[in-house]
Formats: sequence, structure tokens, C-alpha cells
Amino acid sequence: MDNGKGNGRRRSRTPPRPINLALQGGGSHGAFTWGVLDCLLEDGRFAIEGVSGTSAGAMNAVCLADGMTANGPEGARQKLHDFWRAVGRNWRWNPVQRTPWDVFMGNWSLDHSPAFLFWDTLSRFFSPYDVNPLNANPLLDTIRAEIDFERIHRCDQIKVFVSATNVWNGKVRVFEETDVTAEAVMASACLPQLFQAVEIDGVPHWDGGFMGNPSLFPFFEKTRSEDIVLVQINSVERTETPRTARDILDRVDEITFNASLLKEFRAIEFVSRLIDEGKLQHGQYKQIRMHRIAADEALQPLSASSKSNTEWQFLKHLRDIGRAAAFDWLDMQSDKVGVEPGIDLEKEIAYRLVSPRDHPPATPRVRDMLAKMRDAVDWRAQEKPGADD
Repeated sequence: MDNGKGNGRRRSRTPPRPINLALQGGGSHGAFTWGVLDCLLEDGRFAIEGVSGTSAGAMNAVCLADGMTANGPEGARQKLHDFWRAVGRNWRWNPVQRTPWDVFMGNWSLDHSPAFLFWDTLSRFFSPYDVNPLNANPLLDTIRAEIDFERIHRCDQIKVFVSATNVWNGKVRVFEETDVTAEAVMASACLPQLFQAVEIDGVPHWDGGFMGNPSLFPFFEKTRSEDIVLVQINSVERTETPRTARDILDRVDEITFNASLLKEFRAIEFVSRLIDEGKLQHGQYKQIRMHRIAADEALQPLSASSKSNTEWQFLKHLRDIGRAAAFDWLDMQSDKVGVEPGIDLEKEIAYRLVSPRDHPPATPRVRDMLAKMRDAVDWRAQEKPGADD
């Protein structure tokens, strides 16, 4: 199994500390979360009590529970690898491919792919009910083939929460326990421009990101841990103004899919402040400590179209970025778990004018990966025909 374990090390000298995991969605960028989970499972310092996921985050969540039930942490790592390998294998038959020039230059974007541009334009005028009347869904087929949901229903180590949006009333539905099925996971990932709504109990559902990306509130009553580690792959803040039609739509999606998360941040900050001021009793109310594993400097430059790129090499690249970000978090931030928040929620929810200086620099391992990538691209550019003319 190729898990990119080059710089890993397992630490299990002390009893693992309980945490909850909140896993965002983001198409193929969910392979970044695969890398984060792979690192945390290998490291062994934390016991995962609950996991809440949306879209690709939901897929990672059910892989985690399935594999953990089968064979503990190593089983979970293997299941994550096998699932994403299956996703990458299906790419071979996908008509949406990178151009040869993008492949040569190491550009993972599909912005110049004729097939991507065709389907992107088509989706603006025709719905999935028009272009896919038989509702063929290879992603649902992969979920059914790779995940043993009966095993997830027997899982007593990790509580799983999967979020989807009820199309009729616009509210979030959180699936848990035996309600977590292949259809629920697919509903959580059902972008209405790409897929027909997934009907569960006669009710249509769309992507959970509209109302919870991911939902944090299930942790408040259904788990004991007060530490939530957010694996974030969608940028809340950017420092450039989108100007093309596609960039504007992409930024609208980012804002929409982060809106519910910011509202939950505001609720957590409000309750924590009341506890600190003695107006609420700690014990009767949880004082949630939020932590975050992200790699904005590595993920922000990737175009939104790259979320549809499921090449195995790209998925492994994202996994390696996730592992690097997780190792850096373990070295630099993990000691805060159980002690203090890793995210300043007051600053996170405050309105402020951002500048590039507001964004933290890349962490050491992520920075090293980015430097190697830039060196490789520079070498290719120097080798291209006519480069010396």
C-alpha cells in the first residue's frame, strides 16, 4: 500500500486524547483530508470519538469508521487508501482530462480541458435531469462497492454524522447510526448542477455544504470530547477580487459553503464567552475548543476545476500535502488539545479588512513541498522547446 509514509512516526507512549473531527467537502480536494487522517491514525496520539463530514468529508468519515471496525487504525488507513484508489481508477474512463501541456507543466487545473469547458457550459443551460435522464451515477456505484455500511452500523468506536440539505425545506439533515447509508453519503455530495437529487424517505436531498460544511452541533450533545479538529479545505478568506465569470461563481460557492461553519463558530464563541464570564456553568454547557488543520498556501492556488480532477497522481499529491500539514500541526499545535483552543474564534468571526499579511505562512513541511513543486515546474519551463529563443 502506497500511503506516502516517508516522514511518519508513531507516538503512543501516553493514552490517546479524545477528539472529534470535522471534515469539509471539496470534491477531489478531499484527498487532502485522506492524508490528514492517514497521518493522525499513524501517529496514534488521539482517539477519534466522533466524526462529522460533508460531501468528500462524509466519504472520508465512513471510510474511517468502516476500516476502524474491521482492523483498527491500520484498517482505517487501508480503507481510505482503497477508496481513493478506486476513485482514481475511475478517472481513466473520464472524458474530462487535463491537456498535454498542463500535464507537462504540472498544472492540475482542468480550465483548459475541452471536455470540462463543454460540460461546464452545458450545466448552465441544462439540468442533470435533461442530460442524464437515466440517472447514471458512477460515484454512488463506487461508494456502494467500497464501503461496508453494515460494518459502519456496528461501529462502536466512532460516532459518524453525515450532513445533507433537504431540498424542500432548505434545512440540514444529519444522518447517524443506521441512517448512514450509501444514499446518505451520496446525498451529502449531491451538487445539483451535476447530479439528480438523492431521494431518501421520499424527500430529495442536495449537497450538505449548503447548510453544514461540516455540521458541528451533533458533537455538542452526542460526544464527550470538547475538542474539535476541523480539517479545512475551503478558504474562508482570499485577498484578490475574482473577475472572470468562472472565478466569481467559484468564490460565491466558497462563501456559501463556509457560511454555516462561520455561524457555528459564532455560537461556540458566544457560549464560551458566557462560561468565561460565569454566566453559564461549565459542565452544564460545553466549552468547545476548536483546532484546525489546513494548508491554504498549497490549496488556494488550485483552481476550482481541479476539484473535478480525480487522477490518481493528483489524489496522491493532495494526500501528501495533507500528511505534511497534519505532521506540522502535530509538531506545532497538538499540545493545545485538551488545554486551550487552537483557533481564535473571536478573530475568526470578526469583520476586518484582510491583507496578505493576515494569512499565516505555510508550515515547514508544506513549505518544503511547495518549494519542490516550484523547482520542478521551473525545470520543465526551462526544458520546453524554444525556451532559449
